[in-house]
Order: sequence, then C-alpha cells, then structure tokens
Amino acid sequence: MFGDENAMLRIDMSEYMEKHTVAKLIGAPPGYVGYDEGGQLTDKVRRHPYSVVLFDEIEKAHPDVFNILLQILEDGRLTDGKGKTVDFKNTIVIMTSNAGASTIKKQKSIGFAQSKDEVRNEYEKMKESVMEDIKHTFRPEFLNRIDDIIVFHKLEEKDLVQIVSLMLNSVSERLKDQEINISFTEESKNHLAKEGYDLNYGARPLRRAITKTIEDKLSEEILRGNVKHGDNVEVTMENGELKFNRR
Repeated sequence: MFGDENAMLRIDMSEYMEKHTVAKLIGAPPGYVGYDEGGQLTDKVRRHPYSVVLFDEIEKAHPDVFNILLQILEDGRLTDGKGKTVDFKNTIVIMTSNAGASTIKKQKSIGFAQSKDEVRNEYEKMKESVMEDIKHTFRPEFLNRIDDIIVFHKLEEKDLVQIVSLMLNSVSERLKDQEINISFTEESKNHLAKEGYDLNYGARPLRRAITKTIEDKLSEEILRGNVKHGDNVEVTMENGELKFNRR
C-alpha cells in the first residue's frame, strides 16, 4: 500500500493478555527494566510513520491495551514510555477478531444454484448475527471509534486455491536462489487446497501441508540427486499423489 513491505507492522495480541504487557507496546517508563529498548509499537511507527498496523486477534488484548488503542483511534497519536508523542495520523490501523467465528462457520457454502439475491440474504443474516457477537465482545466506546467493520464469508475452494498459489509463489522464489525452477499444475494446487483445509482451523494448516508435501519431499529429491541445479520441475497429480517431474 505504501510501496514498502517494511511499512507493515503485525502485532499478535495473544502476547498482550496481561496488564504489564502495555509496556511492551509503548516502552517501559524511566527507572524500569527495558526503558532503553522502547516500545514495539511506538518505536516502529516513529521510524515508519506511513505504515499499516495490524492488531491480530484483538479480542485477546488486556483492557489496558484497549485504552492505548482508544487514544490512537481517537486522537491519532500516542505517548510512549519516555513521554514522547508518536504520530499515528498517517497509519492505517487494521484489527482482526475471531468474534462471531462460530456463526461464520455455520454459514452455508455458496452453491452455483443460488441466485445473487439468495447469496446476499444469506450473508446479511450471517453478518447480523456476527455483529451481535461483536457488540457483546467489545466495549461501545471502542466500536464507536472504528470506521468500518468487515465480516468475511466462510472460505470457499476458490479462495483456498488462491492462498495456495501465493504460498507456492514464495516456495518458487526461494528455489530460484538454487537455480531450480518449479511449477505446479492446477490439479496439484486443488489437491493441496483440499489437503490443507480444516473446518475448525480454516486455511492455517495450508502452510504445514505445503511444507510436508512439497518442501520436504523436494528436499529428499534434491538429496537423492533426482533434482539438480538448473532443473525445471513440474509438480503434477498421478494416481492421487503429487509427483515431481523434471522437464
């Protein structure tokens, strides 16, 4: 968004469930341990004022952390542990939450036979239920400072294939450093999408599936001498299994 991948700051809010973790965000006050280290949030935004700040699983944060966020969302600035003001007016703040996840999981899969109106009505019903869950999870003063809340559909197969493609692109880029070019058929991508999807955990297991079925197996092929520097490798499906074919 800002033309620089370093302009993305992700903060895992499961690490900020305790009261004392506020100091990790804004830095410890004078005389306390870690004073010289600065805050993980304030220092990075000070160095990269044009940034996307992602607070992942925001519902897990301690109430004192929410008070910090209220100041950012209301005033566009934050005072760190050293008493210095950090400007957040050029940042884009995004928060993810699992509030209402069980409701989304119950959403019917979108079928080809459904009309656009049926799909829209199904989504609106689901969104209404999720918004009720959100209202019970977060304080009103916090929700009132959020510009927009987006409720996502349950992941469909086409979404999973797109995620798989992005992950495989990353694998391909790493292999280029070893002068190995790898490509994947659509059938192999569809197979990985099905193998790596879990109803309860969503797309998270995809990374493990790609590591196990692509990266680990390819490493074995390289060690055996079946794949060498300069080779072109195509991953296909044969008899229900992934195969590495040198071209």
